[in-house]
Amino acid sequence: MEKLKEDWIAKSEPILKNVGFNVYRVEAASKKAVIYSRKDFYKICLVTGKSIIEYADKGIKIQGTTLFFGTPHIPYSWETVSREKESYACLFTEEFLKTNNNSESLQQSPLFKFGGTPIFPLSDEQEAYISDIFKRMLSVYDTEYLFKNDLIRNYVNLIIHEALRLQPSENLVRHKNASERVASLFLELLERQFPVEDYNHPLSLKSPNDFARSLAVHVNHLNRSVKSITGKSTRSHISERVITEAKALLRHSDWNVAQIAYALGFEYPTYFNNYFKRLTGTTPTAFRK
Repeated sequence: MEKLKEDWIAKSEPILKNVGFNVYRVEAASKKAVIYSRKDFYKICLVTGKSIIEYADKGIKIQGTTLFFGTPHIPYSWETVSREKESYACLFTEEFLKTNNNSESLQQSPLFKFGGTPIFPLSDEQEAYISDIFKRMLSVYDTEYLFKNDLIRNYVNLIIHEALRLQPSENLVRHKNASERVASLFLELLERQFPVEDYNHPLSLKSPNDFARSLAVHVNHLNRSVKSITGKSTRSHISERVITEAKALLRHSDWNVAQIAYALGFEYPTYFNNYFKRLTGTTPTAFRK
């Protein structure tokens, strides 16, 4: 079969309803490869066939039936070589799955945390069990059952706990050392913030300390790793990417300078003007003209 390039965060996927959840059957031979910009949902997929997954700093080859856990905090893509049987996927926000404020963040789960391996090969028996759960979710999803969200949460948690009992795949291509891995995660996390699509949702990661916290590493370790692998400092990478985005917004959007400044994480337009001029030699207004 011809190779099909797919991004599993695609515009063709069903949009989450207000409850923060969706479940659906994956088309048998979708050829759509449109990037989808949602950054707030988690994903669980059950797929049978041959695929190559690029996940953070890993290249993963899979064959047979696989259970995959995707997180909004780590970019990934999926190249399908062949697909067999019926496949399923569900999307959900953390708010949907968490029932109280004391629940552990999904980012701390072995299935979704940085450095994890969210790929689980399944036996026929395990595939039948997980497939049945997806079918049950589908059967209740469009009903008016009063407690269907609670029931769906239970189904999702059943899949999660089943995966926690399994051993993750070791068919990985890893970077040579820890520094290369940390630098790769930083660069992908940085790029994941762009393009900025709504000035009401400004950048959340703006400094080396912000990225270090998100990657659960000390900022000194992050800075050393990035510098040793790329030859540039963490702050330089952030500044260059922010300026690149600022130029794109000045050229191609109708946002005013204050809106662009806020979108890029600057509290006041004056701070943005000074920052832009210091790095480019001109002001945002002059650049736009």
